Amino acid sequence: MTAISLHRREPAAVRFERLPPLSLYVHVPWCIRKCPYCDFNSHEHRGEGGAGALPEVRYVDALIADLEQSLPQVWGREVSTVFFGGGTPSLFSPEAIDRFLGSARALLPIRADAEITLEANPSTFESGRFAAYRALGINRLSIGIQSFDPAHLSALGRVHDGAEALRAVAIARQHFHNFNLDLMYALPRQSPEQAVADVARAVSEGAPHVSAYHLTLEPNTLFHRFPPPLPDDDAAALMQERIEALLGEAGYRHYETSAFARPGSECRHNLNYWSFGDYLGIGAGAHGKLTLRDRVTRHMKWKHPREYMERALAGNAAQTASDVAAAELPFEFMMNALRLNEGFETGLFTERTSLPLASVASRLDAAEARGLLTRDHRRVQPTALGRRFLNELLEIFLD
Repeated sequence: MTAISLHRREPAAVRFERLPPLSLYVHVPWCIRKCPYCDFNSHEHRGEGGAGALPEVRYVDALIADLEQSLPQVWGREVSTVFFGGGTPSLFSPEAIDRFLGSARALLPIRADAEITLEANPSTFESGRFAAYRALGINRLSIGIQSFDPAHLSALGRVHDGAEALRAVAIARQHFHNFNLDLMYALPRQSPEQAVADVARAVSEGAPHVSAYHLTLEPNTLFHRFPPPLPDDDAAALMQERIEALLGEAGYRHYETSAFARPGSECRHNLNYWSFGDYLGIGAGAHGKLTLRDRVTRHMKWKHPREYMERALAGNAAQTASDVAAAELPFEFMMNALRLNEGFETGLFTERTSLPLASVASRLDAAEARGLLTRDHRRVQPTALGRRFLNELLEIFLD
C-alpha cells in the first residue's frame, strides 16, 4: 500500500483534541447520457470499454487500491456513512457494489448501523436489481427524478420519462424505508404551478426526503454555452417560497438550504459534510477532507476514469493532496455549517477548526448587523434573509 504524500504549506497552527466523524464517498463516473446542466465528473459510458461495456471489474479493483492507499490517514477511525455518488452508480451491478463493500468492510471499521446511500437514475430501476442492492447493505437511495413532467424532462435531456420516474419511486418504496427524490425547479419555460406540482407529486408518492434545487447554469456545461429560456428571478423566488410552504405543511423539516425530510429521514452523510466532518473520497475525481491531529488536509483523485484506473492500480490514486491553511478554516467551516437552517452550536466551530470563535467575532458582528444571522452563547444561526442570500452571508467570512 502506498500512502498519499501531503505537502505542508505552512507550520502547524492548530491542534485537534477530538477528530470529527468520518464518512466514505465513492464516485462512479459513468452515466447513460451527459445532462446539459451537469458539471459533475460524469462520462457517457459508451465511450469506455468498447460497445457500451462498463469496466466494472477494473474500476472496482482501482477503488479497492485507492482505499488501501488512503488507509494510513484514517487508521482506527470508524466510518459512519457511505455514499455512492456519480455519475450513475446504479449502472453498476449489485455484484460489483457488493465486492467493493466487502473489501471496504475488511479494510475499515464501518459501523453496523452505517447509512449507506446509492444514487440511482430512474432508467436503471428493476425490482430484482434493487432488492439485491438492499440485501447487500444499501439502506438509502437518492433518486434523480428532477421532474415528473415529460416536457421538462425532455428539456433537461433526461433519459427517463414521467412513467419511469413513478415506477422508480414505487420500486424504491417496495425495498427501502428511506429514500430521497431529487427535484429541480426554475426549469426551462416552467411555471410556478408546474414546479409546485412536481413537489406535490413527490409528497403524494410518500418520499421520506425531498431535495429541491434551483437550476443554475454552471460553467463548462451545454446550458451555459447555449442558455435555455428560464423563468425570471421573481418567478423562481415565488417557486421557492411555494415549495418551502408546501413541504412545511406536509410535515417535512427544512433542515438545509435545499433539503427537506420527515423526522428521522435526514441524510446523515450530508449532515456530516455540513457539520464540517471528515470524508474520505475515492474514485475518479473524488474530493476528500481529513483532519489529522495538527492540520486539516484536502485531496482530489485523478479525474478521467481511464487515467484514474491506471494511476490507482499503480499506487498513485491522488492527483493533489495538501493542507488547508489555518486562516482558511473559518470560511471553510462557515461555507458548510451556515447551509444548515438551524446553524451550529458555538462549540462546534472550535472543535472542527481548533480556533476560538472569538477569532471571527468581528465578522459575526457584521453579519448580525446586516440581519443575516443571529447568535447567542449557544448557537449561531442564519436568519431567513441569510438563508435566502447565503452567498452574501458567506462572503463576510472570506479572508
